Amino acid sequence: MFLQDGHNSEESKQSTADMTVFVQNLLQQMQSRFQTMSDSIITKIDEMGNRINELEQSINDLKAEMGVEGSPSPLASSKQKSDESKQDEGSA
Repeated sequence: MFLQDGHNSEESKQSTADMTVFVQNLLQQMQSRFQTMSDSIITKIDEMGNRINELEQSINDLKAEMGVEGSPSPLASSKQKSDESKQDEGSA
């Protein structure tokens, strides 16, 4: 019976060691996957930021084109007059 208990003890130690290795590998895989997802998210956020910057630049370019080439709309001209009068008040 002592030998059997010793044998069970050996199996128990081996089982614990196997479980430890399994858990360590699992944690490493999870860490790797989380790092990959994190990198992917950061890349997508950077890309979105760049696209927003490009969109803002395109809007500003269109505004500049409209101001130079197109005739201003009544709303735009009244706003411009309002802005000019505010500037005059500020400089007085």
